[in-house]
Order: sequence, then structure tokens, then C-alpha cells
Amino acid sequence: MEKLTIIKVGGKIVEEKDSLQAFLHDFAAIKGHKVLVHGGGRSATALASKLGIESVMVNGRRITDSETLNVVIMVYGGLVNKTIVAQLQALDINALGLTGADMNYMLSEKRPVEEIDYGFVGDVKAVDGSILADLIAKNIVPVLAPLTHDKKGNLLNTNADTIAGETAKALARYFDVTLVYCFEKKGVLLNEHDDESVISDINHAQFEYFVSEGIIRGGMIPKLENAFDAIASGVKQVIITRADSIDGQSGTKII
Repeated sequence: MEKLTIIKVGGKIVEEKDSLQAFLHDFAAIKGHKVLVHGGGRSATALASKLGIESVMVNGRRITDSETLNVVIMVYGGLVNKTIVAQLQALDINALGLTGADMNYMLSEKRPVEEIDYGFVGDVKAVDGSILADLIAKNIVPVLAPLTHDKKGNLLNTNADTIAGETAKALARYFDVTLVYCFEKKGVLLNEHDDESVISDINHAQFEYFVSEGIIRGGMIPKLENAFDAIASGVKQVIITRADSIDGQSGTKII
């Protein structure tokens, strides 16, 4: 099968002009087929604050009430997504920005209320990998925003790491998929205050131990949960690394 690289990027990388431009140059240089999944949580938090809307996070996930949903739709589906698409076009990458509602490629349902009411957050139920595979075969680069839909007319906030993982799983039947989660650090760290304490590889038992000890916490927990799920579902390789190392030669490998 042909190779496909799926890159998920978030944090300040996509929200600061210089870091975004540098990242997109590196992304454009990746050979072969590729997909970009982006976040934009800090921009959403900043806009919400300006509008007087409090942002609440639990275990690295945003509580999304109706006002917050409007903010994330504007930021993720509009500002961040279309800025990335326009800049990729300037680099001769024929990009297409999508939410899950576009072409019905990713369907979800509103997360049921259990111990925590996450509000208008979507849990992914189905991904149409054939649609994305057809676009990729036409040398179109999908740029995926962290928004899905319930086919009842509602958009839902959905974790970008989950979007990347579910997309990788759906495309693993069509391509030899490498999934790269990139952010500001060199990989998963043993000590969050020591950027050189990168864990070179990690298995599920180690992950559970590090979580129990508080070494891995916050947003890194759902990132790794999605990574392990992707590997179990046929994705060839998952790497967590810094945004300037998306060639896959460094960082933390999921085993």
C-alpha cells in the first residue's frame, strides 16, 4: 500500500504566525500523501475570554456549553482552519478544509452525561474513510478541524487527538499510515520541567503506571489513549514529537 502521513498539530504552534509558517513549510516538504489535523484550543480560550465566557477544562477536555460551542465553531472551523488552508495553497499544496459535517465524513453523537456533563462534545461513531481516500488519491490534502456532527443539524466539539486517531484508523485499510502527534515538547516527558527527559518508547502498561504516578497527566492522557487505540486498529506507526521534528526520526514511539 501507498504511504500516508497524518499529522496532528495544536497548541501555540497553530496560533502564532511565525511558528505556524515554519510548521507548514515542514509539512509541505513531507513526501507522499498526507493529512493535517489541527487544534486551536488556546485561540478558542482567548476569544471566549474576550467575550466574557469562562473556559472550563476537565482531564484535558473542554466543557462545551452552547456559548462555548459557538466560539469553537468560529475558531476551529473558521479562523484556524481557513488560515491553514490559505497558507498551504501559497506553498502549492492543494488543501481542503473540512469539519466532520462536510461530506458526512465523520459522524458523532453528543457525549452522554455520566460523572461529568461535557456539554456539546461529540463521541465519534463512524468515519467514512473512502471519501477521504478518494480526495487523497486526487492529491488533495485534507485539513481537518476538530468538529464533528450528529446528522441532526448540530456541530459538536471533538478532541483533535481523537479526530486524528479515528481518521488514521479509517484510512489504515487504504494506506500504510503513520500518525504523528506534534506539539511544543520533544515527546512524552518523564519530567515535565526537563525537556530532555523524553521517553523514547512507551507501551500500554508503562502508560498506565505513569498516569497512576502523576507523571503523565492532563491533555497527554487522551493523546496517548488515542495513540494506543490507533495501533490496535491497524495504524502502522504512532509518534509523539515536537512540531519541528515531524519527519518521525525523534520523539516518543508508541509500542
